Amino acid sequence: MTGEYGRPAPPLAGIKVLDFSSLLPGPLATLLLAEAGADVLQVERPPRGDEMRSYQPRLGDSSANYALLNRGKRSAAVDLKDPATVERLLSLAAEVDVVVEQFRPGVMDRLGLGYAAFRAVNPGIVHCSITGFGEVGPAAGRAGHDLNYLAESGLLGTVVDDRGNPHLPPTVIADIAGGTYPAVLNILLALIRRKATGDGCHLDIGMTPNLSTLAYGYLATHVGSGAWPVPGRDLLTGGSPRYQIYRTSDGRHVAAAPLEDRFWARFCALVELPDELHADRGREAEVIAAITERIAARPAEHWRGLFEGEDVCCCIVATLEEAAHTQALRTESAHRVTGDGFDVGALPVPVVDVLRCEPAGRPYPRVRTGPEALTFGQDVAPTRSSA
Repeated sequence: MTGEYGRPAPPLAGIKVLDFSSLLPGPLATLLLAEAGADVLQVERPPRGDEMRSYQPRLGDSSANYALLNRGKRSAAVDLKDPATVERLLSLAAEVDVVVEQFRPGVMDRLGLGYAAFRAVNPGIVHCSITGFGEVGPAAGRAGHDLNYLAESGLLGTVVDDRGNPHLPPTVIADIAGGTYPAVLNILLALIRRKATGDGCHLDIGMTPNLSTLAYGYLATHVGSGAWPVPGRDLLTGGSPRYQIYRTSDGRHVAAAPLEDRFWARFCALVELPDELHADRGREAEVIAAITERIAARPAEHWRGLFEGEDVCCCIVATLEEAAHTQALRTESAHRVTGDGFDVGALPVPVVDVLRCEPAGRPYPRVRTGPEALTFGQDVAPTRSSA
């Protein structure tokens, strides 16, 4: 099967997704599915839709956040407590492949839209529930945000400052690594299994328990030694001079990761570390202090030039603006978010180009209200980018 412009159709072409989620974890998951060709119908709250539409800054009549996360989808803002809406949604179940929802456990069942209700219409449906703590257990019904999930997973406390205080994470890790990615992985696995058996299933995606995968090194330390890593003292959490962030004289920072001996030896030579400090085991704090003093004596550009072309695993910590510019120089994507008066780059996603929809400008969905808006194949049509 080939697409509109002659190349193979994306792998999820023909897959229909009902998306009841909002904000980040679910919408990002269904964006990945949409980028791989799925037809996604987002079910929003009336009258204004997903709360993320109200965020700042704006892009068209919704927020830039919403626009980037929901390009190429369709939308219907409906009252899920209205029997006519429930009836219409269940009537759609026969043609739906995947349901994604992000309510607290039990909410979809109380609305008459749980897995059992959809399965009664379509035994092959894959129903994915994304929650903070999973569908069962003492924490199942608790509210939380990314910071809470990281805190309860143990990950937040592994990197601390010199006073023992954890740092705020650089991005929403639990939502994406514990929610979005496991949801997409398991949806795809469930669809593959359905091809063989004809049966769908219910997927329980708990963000906090899924973070355990990211703690693999700490868990390995425990099962191998019986001890738990001390916050800020482990190899990758601040205890080694070979994996550190050092401040430069002009307030920038060097990210230094010369872990292996061959990298470490060259790094020591470049920063002119005294020979007696090259053997860092058992004297890590002393070596960290010595390197800190040397890096702090020169500006970032000195260190950038010194490390350029050297196999030492060192670089300057980039600003988001610098990183975006560098990435744009490497590859300028033809995937766009378009609308009245704007045409901007689509969110970079980990779907390789050969598996993505045709490069195009695609809008984010307008808010459409009423049960009649619950229709696949309308509202959003991909358009060829003029860029």
